Amino acid sequence: MRAARYYGRKDIRIDDLPEPEVGPGMVGIDVAWCGICGTDLHEYLEGPIFCPTPDTPHPISGETSPVTLGHEFSGVVYAVGDGVDDVEVGQHVVVEPYIIGEGVDTGPDSRDYHLSENMNFIGLAGGGGGLGEKISVKRRWVHPISNEIPLDEAALIEPLSVGYHAVERSGAKAGDVALVGGAGPIGLLTAAVLKALGVTVVMSELSTLRREKAVEAGVADYALDPRETDVAEEVRKLTNGKGADVAFECTSVQVVLDTLMDALRPTGVLVVVSIWGKRADFDMHKLVMKEIDLRGTIAYVNSHPATIALVESGKIDLKPFITGKIGLEGLVEEGFDTLINRTETAVKILASPSGEGL
Repeated sequence: MRAARYYGRKDIRIDDLPEPEVGPGMVGIDVAWCGICGTDLHEYLEGPIFCPTPDTPHPISGETSPVTLGHEFSGVVYAVGDGVDDVEVGQHVVVEPYIIGEGVDTGPDSRDYHLSENMNFIGLAGGGGGLGEKISVKRRWVHPISNEIPLDEAALIEPLSVGYHAVERSGAKAGDVALVGGAGPIGLLTAAVLKALGVTVVMSELSTLRREKAVEAGVADYALDPRETDVAEEVRKLTNGKGADVAFECTSVQVVLDTLMDALRPTGVLVVVSIWGKRADFDMHKLVMKEIDLRGTIAYVNSHPATIALVESGKIDLKPFITGKIGLEGLVEEGFDTLINRTETAVKILASPSGEGL
């Protein structure tokens, strides 16, 4: 089978690999579609970060680079290992792509397995990846979905789960006003969850395409260009002077963080969703004087079932966010290069490892 493999910074190659073994407790999946994530871009430009080096194996997976990339993917079950009796061949599935140490409680009541020591992700630290034609995954991390959900849209359930967990961390509820800083894929999908819960969403974004996408997709009530509008002042106007109840930082850009702090009401909640590669210059005095709650969020924890339910119920439509489809041979030139150098032209680009559906 073919797979896109990460060898190191700016070094991704399409290799021929043996098909994975589907052992006891495992599920074999024919990958249909895999999204290119911002994390993949960071690995390409600045890594290895989550990926292991050629000399340092990941402590849980035991793998070194090269590793197969891709952690936002959907597919069809082609085999089940011994002991798996609740998933069937032909079933459509998505994967919660964790690499978690043995002995960690990953049961349905756990709220912290995603914070366990050496936690990492399938498609970054080993275990195969969604940018390969096939993958074998532990049953725990495989989530069946309705066959009525198109598999290309289903590939967005993983990043949508990131948004779901971020919204859950915020405590946002119906009737609140939320300000989302950045209309990249995670910002848009976080907004989609907010709208599904009955929250009024204000989006701040430089890209005209992404502002238009937010409005057209129905995930933003207002989409503001911060070059032309004082976002904090506009939010206060929209809330009768009060300010936003919650805000989501989805850019890792200093000026966006500052804007969200200004736009929040006293006792508001600021959730940092983006991965920052550098220290922020944070206004601690403003946080104290407004009694702002600052909360971090990473990935998801038992979030997939509720996220899938939102999609299956029709409360969230993922189709508008897919702006490109490519094969593995175009991964770097058509995928990575577009998302790095022409971000204003795309939201989510999906790859088909097998080439089917293109």
